[in-house]
Amino acid sequence: SLTHVICHTCFKRQERLHRCGQCKFAHYCDRTCQRAAWLNHKNECSAIKRHGKAPTENIRLAARILWKMEREGSGLSEGCLVSIDELQNHVDSFGEEEKKELRADVESFLEFWPPHCQQFGMQLISHIFGVISCNGFTLSDQRGLQAVGVGIFPNLCQANHDCWPNCTVVFNNGNHEAVRSMFHTQMRIELRALNKISPGDELTVSYVDFLSLSEERRKQLKKQYYFDCTCEHCKKQLKDDLMLAVKAGESKPSADTVKEVIQLSKDTLEKINKARMEGQYHEVVKLCRDCLKKQEPVLGDTNIYLLRILSIASEVLSYLQMFEEAADYAKRMVDGYLKIYHPNNAQLGMAVMRAGVTHWHAGLIEVGHGLICKAYAILLITHGPSHPITKDLEVMRVQTEMELRMFQQNEFMYYKMREAALKNQKIQVMPEPSNENAPSLFHKKE
Repeated sequence: SLTHVICHTCFKRQERLHRCGQCKFAHYCDRTCQRAAWLNHKNECSAIKRHGKAPTENIRLAARILWKMEREGSGLSEGCLVSIDELQNHVDSFGEEEKKELRADVESFLEFWPPHCQQFGMQLISHIFGVISCNGFTLSDQRGLQAVGVGIFPNLCQANHDCWPNCTVVFNNGNHEAVRSMFHTQMRIELRALNKISPGDELTVSYVDFLSLSEERRKQLKKQYYFDCTCEHCKKQLKDDLMLAVKAGESKPSADTVKEVIQLSKDTLEKINKARMEGQYHEVVKLCRDCLKKQEPVLGDTNIYLLRILSIASEVLSYLQMFEEAADYAKRMVDGYLKIYHPNNAQLGMAVMRAGVTHWHAGLIEVGHGLICKAYAILLITHGPSHPITKDLEVMRVQTEMELRMFQQNEFMYYKMREAALKNQKIQVMPEPSNENAPSLFHKKE
């Protein structure tokens, strides 16, 4: 769905992209991006032209892998610790439904694969699809806000899972602007340490978002990656008490009341997903407000069902430019997240950034600047100083610092200048809400 708005080389969102004249499918910022893509797109271009249309992203990725093997062989390339042949595919663990999907993928692949290219055996093709399903990494756009594709990075497939990891994986699109070639950096995927790691310690990453109960995370890991998580947080169910917290005090709600409100939250989340799919954002806001009225007297500030509703409410209200109400919900969401997430978690950093920008738009410059600084400190670790989103955040941090100084010197003049600026300049619109969270790096099977 994003083919026409995202560059196929640098994943930058553009108003007008140049289309490949041959296949009419691939789109690029300019000739620089088109030339950079040609090695990988050359075979794909003629295959799409012959096939008549582009296949699914998994089939395109499998084809690119096999074209690379055709060019370079299946041995280890420079800087690669493991070949794709050696990666785990878990095909033997597939259930009947998954085997059926695999057969359909292989059949579609064989229709797409050109007859003049090297022919590979069914076992290898099935292996490649198995590898993609359990080793694929989600690729995001340049701002790290939307999933746009999937890739295989063999070295990083060696990192095992831990729900409370010491590393994170970040996709860095680099800087591809030819006119600023002195700042040109290559696209790469990075394994970044979240804290000090002692010699001999295993490097671990999290395959799933931590903001779920340990039982739910274990089910998800078993279903998608075919292993039982034995990390300390799952074994001891650490943080589960916070994620299921109820209101403390003398009038503690009964178990039946809690059960009823949690069921209501689950039902509301389903209705919200349906309304968001249909673009009925005012209906989403109404559902969130009604649900929060029922949740607030019963659920604790760190309860994941409350936090999920707060997250959706703040995002959609920001999109509708109802910033003051959005800021209140965003602050409560962040306060809850800070008690649950690892202090250097990428999802936490993105949530804090969003809350900071919402407060800034609402004119709450003191809190907004504080949140933007906190987000910047987290993303410097999780994304690094060269990542486009960190650079954006640095610009925001400098801007809000200037505005904060102005506010502290003369509050009346600050609001007068802000009001004048808003009359002449459209407020930056938040990205349209989607059903996806900021993309996890680990690819989820559709």
